[in-house]
Amino acid sequence: MAEYFWALVGYFIAVLIVAAIMIGASALLGERHREKATDEPYESGIAVTGSAHIRLPIQFYLVAMLFVIFDLEAVYLFAWAVAVPEVGWLGFGEMLVFIAVLFIALAYVWRVGALEWGTSQRRVEAARQEQRDGLVAQQADLRSSVGG
Repeated sequence: MAEYFWALVGYFIAVLIVAAIMIGASALLGERHREKATDEPYESGIAVTGSAHIRLPIQFYLVAMLFVIFDLEAVYLFAWAVAVPEVGWLGFGEMLVFIAVLFIALAYVWRVGALEWGTSQRRVEAARQEQRDGLVAQQADLRSSVGG
């Protein structure tokens, strides 16, 4: 076990040396020019207008994260499909559990409205109900103050 440890340490030191040589050579041999165009972004030959720092709705990030999470399942399904003969029925059962968990996660994401971009009808109805409840409470207060 000790010979493997020293081999790993040697490999780590070799990687550090190669990385240091590459960074040092780049710093010594690289071009050094500072022009105005060097620091400007270049987008397909079109001159930049405005700032690239804009605020995007959270749905863009949420959809991107959900895509990554649910797209990873394709990697696992492909690996399982390749290994079906070796894993047999046990692998089939495990993949059914995996797919069931994914469907439960998708149902949850759908239920909480993470896939909806517009105003949820449920949220609109809840806001209207709160508004009605507030009006009813105000009317009750007015009746008690007038009748009292």
